[in-house]
Amino acid sequence: MTMLKQAALWSAAAMLAVSCAENAPGEEAAKEPEAKLTYPESKTVDQTDDYFGVTVSDPYRWLEADVREDEDVANWVAAQNEVSFGYLKDLPRRDEIEERLRVLWDYEKFTLPSKKGDRIFYRRNDGLQNQYVLYVQDGEDEPRVLLDPNGWSEDGATALAAYYPSPDGSQVAYLVQDGGSDWRTAKIIDVATGGVLEDALDWLKFTGLSWAKDGSGFYYSRYPEPEEGEAFQSLNHNQAVYFHKVGDSQENDTRVYARPENPEEGFSASVSDDGETLVITVWKGTDDRYEVVLIDLADPNAQPVDLVTGFEHDYSYIATTAGRHFFFTDDGAPKGKVVSTPAEVGPDGAVWMEVVPESEHVLSGVSVVGGRIFTEYMEDVKSAVRMFSLDGGALGQVDLPGVGSAGGFGGEPDDTVTFYSFSSFNRPTTLYRYDIASGETSIFKEAAAPFNPDDYVVKQVFYTSKDGTRIPMFLAHKKGLSLRKGAPTLLYGYGGFNISLTPGFSVTRLAWMEMGGVLAVANLRGGGEYGKAWHDAGRLLNKQNVFDDFIAAGEYLVEEGITTKDKLAIQGGSNGGLLVGAVVNQRPDLFAAALPAVGVMDMLRFNQFTAGRFWTDDYGDPANEEDFKNLYAYSPYHNIRSGEDYPAILVTTADTDDRVVPGHSFKYAAALQAADIGDEPHIIRIETRAGHGAGKPTDKIIEEYADMWAFLARHTGLSVAR
Repeated sequence: MTMLKQAALWSAAAMLAVSCAENAPGEEAAKEPEAKLTYPESKTVDQTDDYFGVTVSDPYRWLEADVREDEDVANWVAAQNEVSFGYLKDLPRRDEIEERLRVLWDYEKFTLPSKKGDRIFYRRNDGLQNQYVLYVQDGEDEPRVLLDPNGWSEDGATALAAYYPSPDGSQVAYLVQDGGSDWRTAKIIDVATGGVLEDALDWLKFTGLSWAKDGSGFYYSRYPEPEEGEAFQSLNHNQAVYFHKVGDSQENDTRVYARPENPEEGFSASVSDDGETLVITVWKGTDDRYEVVLIDLADPNAQPVDLVTGFEHDYSYIATTAGRHFFFTDDGAPKGKVVSTPAEVGPDGAVWMEVVPESEHVLSGVSVVGGRIFTEYMEDVKSAVRMFSLDGGALGQVDLPGVGSAGGFGGEPDDTVTFYSFSSFNRPTTLYRYDIASGETSIFKEAAAPFNPDDYVVKQVFYTSKDGTRIPMFLAHKKGLSLRKGAPTLLYGYGGFNISLTPGFSVTRLAWMEMGGVLAVANLRGGGEYGKAWHDAGRLLNKQNVFDDFIAAGEYLVEEGITTKDKLAIQGGSNGGLLVGAVVNQRPDLFAAALPAVGVMDMLRFNQFTAGRFWTDDYGDPANEEDFKNLYAYSPYHNIRSGEDYPAILVTTADTDDRVVPGHSFKYAAALQAADIGDEPHIIRIETRAGHGAGKPTDKIIEEYADMWAFLARHTGLSVAR
C-alpha cells in the first residue's frame, strides 16, 4: 500500500522466565547497590555562541567532528566504549539474554512480495542471517536466490536497501547500503542469468528508482559528490532527477529536472502506470507539503508542467488509470482523502475531482490495484482496510485477522491479485494473497516462530495528559503476570514527524515480555495517529505537549499499579531519543532507567549537519528568536540538571550515522558524565560500522539488545532466571 509519508527498530535452553528461589513468578529481586563508575575524561573547550543576546556555552563542540577523520574524537569513542562494554558484559544474565534472543530470532521471515510479469520477488531470512536474501519465483517454479547480500562484506554490514524490478521482471535495479549510511549505490542484475551488470550509480540518498515503461532504464535522484571527508557530515543540497539508461556509465546519465535556484528542495520521481508521464514530487523538509510537476515522456522536447504549487498541502501520487492521475491529499481534509485529475493536463491545470472523501478516521495508505482503490485507515491506531471503485463507490472491506497493523496492497492497476501483511505486538508478520475478483484471502507466507502468540495479552488504554487531552497507549505482557507489586515496565514513545506507532511485532520486545516485563507504547501528539491536528499539536512551539504526554503515560502506569517509579524504564530512538533526553531532564524522579538511541540532543545545532535542515518543519529554526527560546528550553544537551538524582542512562549511537550525526549523543553523554546527577551509570555504547538503524546486521542487533535488556533488568529489578 502506498505510504503517505516521506520520510522508526531489534546454548542456554532455559527460558528467561521471571523466577528465583526467593521470588514468585512476576515478582522482582531487590536491586543491589553498585560502585559509581569512573568515566573517561572529556576535555572542554571555551566555545560560546550568542543567540539573541543569550550566551550559550558549548564545551563539547569538538565532539561534533567525524570520528573517522578526527583522532581526538576516535580516542574518546574508544575510551567510552571500553568503560561501557566493560560494564555491560558483567551485567547479571546478560549472556543468557543474548542466547535467548538468538533462539527467539531463529525462525523463517519474509517481506511483502512484488509481482512483475510472471515473476514474484520477495526477501527471506532463514532465521539468523545478518541480511535478508532476495528471491525470485518464476511462475509456478520453485523460488530461487537472486541476491544474497550476506557475502557482500565480512562483518555483514553491507545491506540490500531496496530493490525495483523492471516492468516485465527481466531485470532488477537495487540499492546497496554500506555500514548503515544513508548513501546508496544503485546496481542492476539480470534475473534470468543472475549476472550483475557493470552499471554502478553513486551518491544516491532519499530516493527510489522508477523504471521507464519499456525497461530501457530508470529515473532516480542524487546529490553532487561531497567534498573529501565531508560525506557523513555536510548538509545535503542540490538534489536533481536523472535518467539512467541500462548499460551506460553514470557520467552519461541525463539530468531531467533540477531547481538550482532552490538548493534545499528535493525530488521524488515516479513513472506513471501508463508510462506516459513522469510525476515529480518536490519537497523541502519532513512536513508533508509538496509541489507536483509533470513531464510528458512521449515528447522529448516537453517542458515541465506545474500541477500543484505552493508547498501548502500533501499531494502524494498514487496511480494513473482510466485516463486519470489519482492522488492522496489533505487539502481541505486534515484526515486525508483521494482525488483525481485528468492525465492530460489542459491549459487550466489540474481539475480535481473528489473520489474518496475524508472519513472520521485517518487515511494512512492508498493504492490502486485491479481496478479498485484500497484504503487503509487508522481507527484508534488500529488498521482497517476498505475498498472503493475508481469513481468512489464503496466496495466493502478486507477482513483482517485481528487487532493490529496491515500494510501492502501494492501492484499495478490491472493486476488480479495483491499481497498484504498483518502483525501485532504478539503476532509476527504473516503475508496474505488477496484475489481481487473473488475477495478471497489466502496465506502466502507464515512465520513459524518459536513461541506461542496466545501466551501474551495486548490491550489498549487511554489516559489524560497534562492539558486534559486523551492519549491512547498499548499495553502488552505475558498472560498471568502478577502486577500486585508492579512489574518492570518499558515505556516507548516517538511523538513527531507525523509518524504513527501502530501495533507491530518485534522479537526484542517479545523477549522483554517473555522475561516478565510489561511493554507500553504511547501514541503521543506529534505523530499522525489522529491526523494533521494531532501532528500540529506536538510540533514547533507545541513540542512540550509531546513531553507532557510521555510523562503523563509514566504517571498513569504508576498510578494504575502496573509499575512503580523504581521499575519504570523509557526508550526512544532518533526523535524518540530527543524525547527520552528531554523528559529525563524534566522528570528525573519518575524513571529508573532510560535508553535514548541515536537521539537529536543539541537542539541549537541539529540543522548544521546532513539531513538536519529538513527537521525545522517539526522543530523550528534556531536562527528564529521565538524558535530558539522554545528549543533552548527543552534541548537535552543544554538542560541537564546538576544536583538532581538521574536514572541509569544507556545512550546508544553508531559511528556511521549520517542521519542524526553521533556528535549529538557524544556531547550529551559527555555532559551527563560531567554533571552532578547521582551515582547511577550514565554510559554511551557506540556501535561501529552501523548507522541510524537501517541495514544493521542481525548479529549487531542481538548484541545491542542483549546489552540494553540486561541494563534495564539490572536497573528495574527484573530477575532473569538461569
